Amino acid sequence: MTLTVVTTDAGTPATKLAATTVNRILAAVSSFYEYLILAGRLDTANPIEKRPDPALARVSERHQPFMGRASRQRPVRRAVRVKTVQRVPRPLDEDQVTKLLGVLRCLRDRAIVLLMLQGGLRPGEVLGLRLEDVAYGRRRVVVRHRDDHPKGARSKSRYERVVDLHEPEALATLSAYVMSERPADGDSPLIFLVGGGGRRRQEPLGYDGLVRMFSRACTRADIRTPWVTPHALRHTHATRMWEGGMRELALQKRLGHASAESTRIYTRVSDPAVVAEYNRALGARADDGDVG
Repeated sequence: MTLTVVTTDAGTPATKLAATTVNRILAAVSSFYEYLILAGRLDTANPIEKRPDPALARVSERHQPFMGRASRQRPVRRAVRVKTVQRVPRPLDEDQVTKLLGVLRCLRDRAIVLLMLQGGLRPGEVLGLRLEDVAYGRRRVVVRHRDDHPKGARSKSRYERVVDLHEPEALATLSAYVMSERPADGDSPLIFLVGGGGRRRQEPLGYDGLVRMFSRACTRADIRTPWVTPHALRHTHATRMWEGGMRELALQKRLGHASAESTRIYTRVSDPAVVAEYNRALGARADDGDVG
């Protein structure tokens, strides 16, 4: 449990702010104070000061900075902040993935799920993909920062990146959807559109449509729980890549994380070094038992 701030509007509760959101607001306020100090408009100290944080200096042994220790910045922590819980991502297991893929009824829905599962794309990044962003011959998609989606979908990160898709299923399904199922009489450059024969045909697919599709699929597959969301597919991809041996820096670039701290949460899901030490300890314990 963490602190939740509830704002009010005309005496009634309006918005709930999570602890992470409160910390982002405090960081923005602190940056504003620093600007006032540098501009000479404030002659006092920043009330939301920073202090050295040795805890954040501990990084994974896999993390290899480009310039070695010379590139490492001094970790700091703000003195005024809300304590948060470092939750562990919940990836889907192989049985859940198999069930989910087995109940998807159309190529569009299957392509969306596979892009998040095999490419690690965020829901907003998938919805914002355009026809020009897919390079089938090079087996990759380009995730670009845009803020002009008619339904408000956006990429979240301002870091544009190239995502290779060497697992053939995602691009093959995407190509089949574009060639045979996507409405061909529309002029939208976006890939994922509303199909069928209703009044919303040819409209770009939005968050609400994606969530409804995913929820219905999870219900049919009998895997629906509060934590099984479209974003859990990205967690599943990141966890698979980490357990497969991808270095932290490479995983950070693939996921489009601005900070290594965002990527580091996946190292807490399953650390091969911890598992190896655990098995070694079990073996030593068994040997001691045999001797006794």
